[in-house]
Amino acid sequence: MKIINKIVKKVAQKRLSEIEKFKKNPFDVQYNLLKKLIESAKKTDFGKEHKFSEILKSFDIENFQKQVPVRNYDDIKPYIDRIRNGESNVLWHTPVKWFAVSSGTTSDKSKFIPVSKEALEENHFRGGKDIIVIYSSRYEDTKLVKSKSLVIGGSRQISSFGNKIYYGDLSAVIIDNLPIWSHLLRTPRKETALLPEWEEKLEKMAEETISENVTSITGVPSWTLVLLKRILEKTGKKNISEVWPDFELFIHGGVSFTPYKNIFEKILPPNTRYLETYNASEGFFALQDDLSRNDMLLMLDIGIFYEFIPVENIFDDNPPVFTVADVEKNINYAIVITTNSGLWRYLIGDTVRFTSLKPHKIKITGRIKHFINAFGEELIIENAEKALKETSEKTGAHIREYTAAPVYISDTNTGAHEWLIEFTKMPENLQEFVKILDSELKKVNTDYAAKRHKDLTLRMPAVNVAREGLFYEWLKEKGKLGGQHKIPRLSNTRIYIDELLALNSKKTVS
Repeated sequence: MKIINKIVKKVAQKRLSEIEKFKKNPFDVQYNLLKKLIESAKKTDFGKEHKFSEILKSFDIENFQKQVPVRNYDDIKPYIDRIRNGESNVLWHTPVKWFAVSSGTTSDKSKFIPVSKEALEENHFRGGKDIIVIYSSRYEDTKLVKSKSLVIGGSRQISSFGNKIYYGDLSAVIIDNLPIWSHLLRTPRKETALLPEWEEKLEKMAEETISENVTSITGVPSWTLVLLKRILEKTGKKNISEVWPDFELFIHGGVSFTPYKNIFEKILPPNTRYLETYNASEGFFALQDDLSRNDMLLMLDIGIFYEFIPVENIFDDNPPVFTVADVEKNINYAIVITTNSGLWRYLIGDTVRFTSLKPHKIKITGRIKHFINAFGEELIIENAEKALKETSEKTGAHIREYTAAPVYISDTNTGAHEWLIEFTKMPENLQEFVKILDSELKKVNTDYAAKRHKDLTLRMPAVNVAREGLFYEWLKEKGKLGGQHKIPRLSNTRIYIDELLALNSKKTVS
């Protein structure tokens, strides 16, 4: 095994040196990458409309920014619709035969994100390889390269528009395009991984993987947890180490791991390592290259050019936009990407904060639309996660899922935040839990603390206890089980929490 790892390490040295290059020269690498993207697409319809050939004559990022406005999905959708209808050379110079379907966290309207062959090879596949390269270079005793990886894909099958153009959720698109040899290193079978019905797939995945020598799992924490619990039920074991003795690594992403960590630590081996990735339908962005830190390395040379807009300016007419050359630490930024699939200055909706520069490392702080700011408190997901973590530790509680929304000011009452929490372990005293949560929110968010002063704008938060399985049931009702579907953690409206509270009040049928 050590001989195999040494061979892998030798092959990986070239890639490790490339990673070191963009760590030390982030702007130069990004500058050249953007120039290459524009050169590739200069003869596309989009490139002609936005004068890419003129931009290249005297290449300058500011000129590119003047010619190409920042767009959201609705802005770029007319171009995407043309590609879906079979047109070529619209946004990207090579044929786009695949779309990753993304509905975001809660939206019922599907987004079709183009996935070019370059994006598959140079971004999505490269990101997966980089995980192995970086991890193996740090842990020479790893068994990853000679055993199976369990990949928990999405619940959407591959479908076609009827013109040899296909779509599915990102994991399904990746699985369907993986080289044949790679399937020898992963489980379950491709046919099982692409099953459209989540609960049927869950059962078959459990059956197929129990007898394999699984050393790593890749998946969204919530759905991974459901599968692992089913495996333990079927085998009668209490810990995954009894099923897979060589298990060593959980690669997770999609949602914050904080609410789930204590549950995983109970059912995974005590020596398990946890590695976070930032992988979306639009691209593979970052990975945790140092497991002793809780941030991720932004991958600057795999087909994506990054820009960043301070969240406080996101709705300005002409917001300031920064590249990796001039971002600062500890500022909340919205991400704008230009990709080798033809997404040009695309606002993906995620927000991040830089924790390090050279190398550029980030933490995901939330979504542009997922916050509570009904009273000027500007509560973001990062605040909520940190406050809940501290509250849980102080009260002995364990949280599986949660959501929160505002309670609006009325004639008789000031405003408040209402929480709905599914506990795997209840706090001994729920009122004490609420008091500590309120205190921790004040610590991490000065705007919240100011609004809470003497209950003038915000009164004490209200916490409702969700019955077991409520959030799962809610997602099932919406046809959003499995894959990248997520619970809306924070919302500035009451749409989601009111639906959940109504469902929570219904009696379950035993």
